[in-house]
Amino acid sequence: MKRRSLLTGAAALGVAGATGLPRPAFSQAANRVIKFVPQANLANPDPVWTTTIVAANHAHMVWDQLWNFDEGLTPRLQMLAGAETSADGLTWKLTLRDGQLWHDGEKVLARDCVASLLRWMKRDGMGQRIASQLNEMVATSDNVFEIRLKKPFPLIPMAFANNCHMMPERMARTDAFQQITEYVGSGPFRFVRDEWVSGSRAVYARNERYVPRSEAPSNMSGGKVVNVDRVEWLITGDPSSAAAAVQTGEIDWVEQPLADLLPVLRRANGVVVETTDLFGNAGLIRFNHMHPPFNNQKLRQAVLAVTDQKDFMAAVMGADSPLTQTGVGVFTPGTPLASDAGLEKITGRRDMAAARRLVAESGYKGERAVIMAPTDFAVINAMAQVTAQLCRDLGINVDYVATDWGALVQRRASREPVERGGWSIFCTFGDGFTFSNPAVYTALWGMGERAWFGWYNSPKMEALRDAWFDAPDLATQQRLGREMQLLAMDEVPFVPLGIWRQPIARRSNVTGVLRATRPLFWNVRKA
Repeated sequence: MKRRSLLTGAAALGVAGATGLPRPAFSQAANRVIKFVPQANLANPDPVWTTTIVAANHAHMVWDQLWNFDEGLTPRLQMLAGAETSADGLTWKLTLRDGQLWHDGEKVLARDCVASLLRWMKRDGMGQRIASQLNEMVATSDNVFEIRLKKPFPLIPMAFANNCHMMPERMARTDAFQQITEYVGSGPFRFVRDEWVSGSRAVYARNERYVPRSEAPSNMSGGKVVNVDRVEWLITGDPSSAAAAVQTGEIDWVEQPLADLLPVLRRANGVVVETTDLFGNAGLIRFNHMHPPFNNQKLRQAVLAVTDQKDFMAAVMGADSPLTQTGVGVFTPGTPLASDAGLEKITGRRDMAAARRLVAESGYKGERAVIMAPTDFAVINAMAQVTAQLCRDLGINVDYVATDWGALVQRRASREPVERGGWSIFCTFGDGFTFSNPAVYTALWGMGERAWFGWYNSPKMEALRDAWFDAPDLATQQRLGREMQLLAMDEVPFVPLGIWRQPIARRSNVTGVLRATRPLFWNVRKA
């Protein structure tokens, strides 16, 4: 597979006026605005309806959470002043901290949180688990609500710290399978709906009413002190334009600069290239398990058998990059469930002849395989190109559909066969924390039609996840993690592609960027 080639000289990047991005206003007010190029277009801003990383990044600006994770991945109180658990573990009493208001000026109430949790529980894996053990959830006052369970669920703080955002009751009553139509939160930024143009820009204004916690910020938790007036997300499908703009100062911060352009950015005056990502990004190939051709296990095994993680990491970050790690299994290396169980299927010799025998044994008859690739999302596009070539080498009839990320996100929700607008494969990635925890690891859920896009159906995997939730100790969880990885290497719900640490590029006058699992805009200053 040939690496994509991009010109990396300053002249090749173009002059500032060629970027198509807005020029800054050179005034004192410009120091109060952060201009940011996100990893992808914000096409769907509802974090319950969609699982895209960009939607989660958006959500953390607009909506607050009951708990948030610190750098050690310990859940810390955020919207809560306190949490009490009964001796039998069946009742949780949660008390909101004072002074919290929605962006429209209304007080945040306990019943808002109850409604938000009930909507979230319909779509989130841990939420569904809590719902199955729930007797009732009731607001006992404006500031207090109780969760009453049929059996103890000690992981509630972890569950609520994982992309579980509180919304006003009227919004939270929206069907979980329908998108919300307004974006009022209580978080440190307000979403400026009137300035949102999908594919172009999203704008956030400082929430003047927000009362931050007193603790120092740590990852997603602690005091969210906002030091700027606005954050403008500016969408460009051209990484060269983004790199040029951060060099000239038209842009303050690029979330995912293209690896080929990092040497130029490191040499540029006034630009800082640094890694703030705590756990890295883990890539994967996701199959559609409902329809041919990849509803066939042997065909998925054939793709696994010829996947060389080094090729994918080279496509993402360049050959032999110190920012990549291969030999990666199902769980994030360095986290408690990571193991070498079945890892020879990833690290062993790639055998095209053996893989083609698997294709023959599968009974594959040349059915069309639609591989979706987002042209405006460089990292995922690179992984999709390598995947498509692997499939062609196996003799699979590839229909390579190049589209934008927003269209891909819409299409991946389709459960139709390919002849009616469905799909067969897409590539994606998640943060290292998500890929360390079976509770929130959506690609691992084996719930069939209730599972994540691709609809992997595995009663065996669900039984292992059930046992993991009820495990009495870490040793038992680790044993179950090994069994999950062995099963995943056989059933192949997805193919792991390795891990990379994605640097950001920022102007040197932008300071206070936190080490975190996602880009955060509190604590940031612009001189």
